[in-house]
Amino acid sequence: MKYTYRQMPEAMKGTFGDFSRSFGFSWKEFVMSVPSPMFLVTTFKSNGRPNACMQSWATFTSANHGNGFYAILGSVNKSGHLYQTLHEKREAVINFMSAEYHAACMATIQHNAFEADEIAAAGLTVKPADWVDAPMVRECFMNLECKYLWEKEIVPGDDHAMVCLEVLGAHIDEAHLADRTGEQGLLYNIHYQIDPERVGKTAHDYAGVLIKKIDVGEY
Repeated sequence: MKYTYRQMPEAMKGTFGDFSRSFGFSWKEFVMSVPSPMFLVTTFKSNGRPNACMQSWATFTSANHGNGFYAILGSVNKSGHLYQTLHEKREAVINFMSAEYHAACMATIQHNAFEADEIAAAGLTVKPADWVDAPMVRECFMNLECKYLWEKEIVPGDDHAMVCLEVLGAHIDEAHLADRTGEQGLLYNIHYQIDPERVGKTAHDYAGVLIKKIDVGEY
């Protein structure tokens, strides 16, 4: 049996799935929740201090007849440092952390003053990028150096924008060369999943890893 949802269920009214609209989240995001990769985007602010912004709601794709690889960040807050620095520098690094460094990367959220070195303040190490003017996080096992290409509002006049970055190249730790999944591999944001028929009152997010289930064959 399948349940059908187009309007917010009555049981969700007054819960986090309802008032989260204040933070820019639709109730549908919690009912139809789809995990997406989690990473830290780093840039330099205009004062030269490193900026760090946790991101998810993103996808990666090839284009330009296979000549380019791109990151599509689906929801960048226009009032945040990331949006501002992307416009100023037009360069960034996407840093993928293992579960070991998840807490430290999340701690950057608590150290986001304009004067702060947001990477060092969270106990992480800044490493200069090779091809762009942006900082990398040494502890993250994969770093993608990127340049800003374009942005688009999903809905005209919105306070968030979809941003496209071209991936110029990558740095990958030796231990992750053969496999970037599994217990110490890529983390996925598992946003609060609401059971519309048994609605809880407390939001609870998770970070998860990929487990291989099906071998689709060699090609």
